[in-house]
Amino acid sequence: MSGLRTIRRSAVSCPAVLALLLGTVVAVPTGAEAVSASAVPAARTAAPQDCRSVLRFNPASFPRLPRIDNRFFPLVPGRNIVMSGTVLADDGTLHAHKIVTTVSSVTKVLDGVRTLVVFDRDYQDGQLQESELAFEAQDERGTVWNVGEYPEEYEDGALAGAPSTWISGIDHARAGVSMRAHPAVHTPAYLQGVAPSVDFRDCGKVSQTGLRMRVAGHSYNDVLVIDEWAPLDPQGGHQLKYYAPRIGSIRVAAAGGASQEVLNLTSFTKLSKAALAKVNAQVLKQDRRGYRISPDVYGHTPRAVVTPVLTK
Repeated sequence: MSGLRTIRRSAVSCPAVLALLLGTVVAVPTGAEAVSASAVPAARTAAPQDCRSVLRFNPASFPRLPRIDNRFFPLVPGRNIVMSGTVLADDGTLHAHKIVTTVSSVTKVLDGVRTLVVFDRDYQDGQLQESELAFEAQDERGTVWNVGEYPEEYEDGALAGAPSTWISGIDHARAGVSMRAHPAVHTPAYLQGVAPSVDFRDCGKVSQTGLRMRVAGHSYNDVLVIDEWAPLDPQGGHQLKYYAPRIGSIRVAAAGGASQEVLNLTSFTKLSKAALAKVNAQVLKQDRRGYRISPDVYGHTPRAVVTPVLTK
C-alpha cells in the first residue's frame, strides 16, 4: 500500500535504525508549530488482529466512466508522484528505495466496474523490483475502492512472474476500501482487499486527522494518518501512511513488523499529453502481458483500453 501498493513483506526489523529514520518528521495538531523531530523517539503502534468489510461493494453504485476526486486520494490522469526513502534488507543494511506512481488514462472493467489503472514502479538501489497495475474506482458516495492488483516482480532486471496477482470477483477475491469518503477517527477498521488464494488480506484504520507536518522541506495542513497492517502476516508489514488534501500520499513510515520502509513525497508533477501517451502504452503492454504471465487469474479479465476519464 504505498500510495497504492500493498505492504512490503521482504525486509527485517532493525529498531535502532528505525528510530533514527522515523525521527525525520513530526506531526502535530493543526494550529501548532511544525518542528524538527530529530530528538523524538519513534512511536510504535499495536495493530488490531483483523478487520472486516464495513461497506458493501456494489457495482451499480459506480459511474459509467471513472472519476476519482476523493479529497485525500485524488487520481487525476497524468498525475505523477515520486516517493523516495530507504528500506531495510534482511541483513539490517539500508537500501535506497523509490516508488513512481503515475495515474494513466487507461481503464479496465473488473467485477462489473470500470476501474482506473494506476501504474506503480518500485525501485531498490536504482533497479526495478516491481511493476504493478493497480485498479481503483470511486463510488457515488466518494469511497475509493481497490478492485485488484497485477504486480509483476523482477529479479536482476528480469521478469520473474506475478504470483501476488488478485482480481475482485475471481477465485474468491473481494475488493476493499482504499480511502473512505469521509475518514474520521473512532471509526471501525476496514478491509482494504482480500484474496485467499495468495494469502492477501490488508486492513486500514483512521488513526489521526487534522495534523500539520513537514515532509522533505514542505509543509502540509489537515493531514490524515491511516494505520495499515496485514493480519495474515503479523510479523510482516505494519505501516502508517500520511495523506494531504488534494495531493494524496505524502509519507509512509514503519509502525512495527518486519517490513520497515520510510518514504517521503519528493516529486509531484503533471505529465504532458505526449508523456501520458507513453505511460498509457506501457500500461497496455503490461496488461497484454498479464494474460500470459497470470492466465488463471488475469487471463479471465477483459482487455484494458484508453478511455476518456471524467475529471473536475
